[in-house]
Amino acid sequence: MDFEFTEDQSMLRDSVRRLIAREYTFERRQAILKSPHGFSAEIWNLLAQQGVFALGLPEDAGGYGGATEIMLVMEELGRGLVLEPFMSTVVLSGGLIRDHGTVAQRAQLLPKIATGESRVALAHHEAGARYVLDHVSTTAARGKGFYVLNGGKAVVLDAPVANLLVVSARDEAAGGLSLFLVEPGTEGLKLAAYRTQDGRSAGDLTLENVKVPTAARLGSPGFALAALEQAVDCALAGLCAEAVGAMEAVNENTLQYLNTRKQFGQPIGRFQVLQHRMADMFLMATQAKSMSYLATGRCRDPDRSERRRALSAAKAYVGKAARFVGQQAVQLHGGMGMSAELSISHYFKRLTMINSTFGDVDHHVGAFSDLLRAQVS
Repeated sequence: MDFEFTEDQSMLRDSVRRLIAREYTFERRQAILKSPHGFSAEIWNLLAQQGVFALGLPEDAGGYGGATEIMLVMEELGRGLVLEPFMSTVVLSGGLIRDHGTVAQRAQLLPKIATGESRVALAHHEAGARYVLDHVSTTAARGKGFYVLNGGKAVVLDAPVANLLVVSARDEAAGGLSLFLVEPGTEGLKLAAYRTQDGRSAGDLTLENVKVPTAARLGSPGFALAALEQAVDCALAGLCAEAVGAMEAVNENTLQYLNTRKQFGQPIGRFQVLQHRMADMFLMATQAKSMSYLATGRCRDPDRSERRRALSAAKAYVGKAARFVGQQAVQLHGGMGMSAELSISHYFKRLTMINSTFGDVDHHVGAFSDLLRAQVS
């Protein structure tokens, strides 16, 4: 199997890495964190100029590339701790619109996503659902030419900075889940914005008789669960890649710290016990990278059982590796490791949140076990 990237893929990765290193320093990120929603329009526009928002989209919408290119960009976003809503807009919502939108919806929305004009958030998870995708109590009552949505959504990632929402609801007439495109300013829609542990923007939605036209329904009525499963599986692959980028940055920063801090007249990085710990951290990150490649290669597999088994295995291992690398890095930095003035604490928070997003280690170990047992039986 050839794991070498093409010249175009390498150029994409390198250009994004240079942009983030130049424009998204830790000090710049700290300033962005203090903004109302932890979002920078300037950084978003710079990323748009790199063409990263067109990844995975069809050519007629200005798109190019696929899962591998998205993986490379996610690694660099993880390496730079970038806060902007790439995952929500491109991987989750962009994938749903690309695969299930009508001709008119695709023609209207995908070019705007590709150029960065549109930021989209997926409003699906609800309180008490944990990681179960079909746990939806929000309802969609069909009228003549419209739907009326009622319910609530919890922890909608990037909702405060989105100018379009993809909302899931139980379609009473169709007997299943349907998706709807809802603008944030729609009457009856309320958003309670807040920050997650790692400083990301999120919010809880309340929908009270939110009226949307029938044309706002995304995909076939009642068949959204399979679409959501595919979108979340692609997001899992993206999160694995982001975690790998963050772990590599943590290892590099920790090694630099150990080689600059001195004790007994020499860098503490020369102490054998610390070298062994760093070797373990590099090993875990390298193995996590191989699992990220597996997730990327399988995230569009049409066989959902095989796809889910590979993705659960990858997410479980990457989550385990992220926790190990993060904890070791904090310990090696001593008390300063949890200080907000050091980047290590921010990487640790982000790795912790990645582990809990769309299923933590325990959830995916259980899912993998269930799928394996079902296959054997």
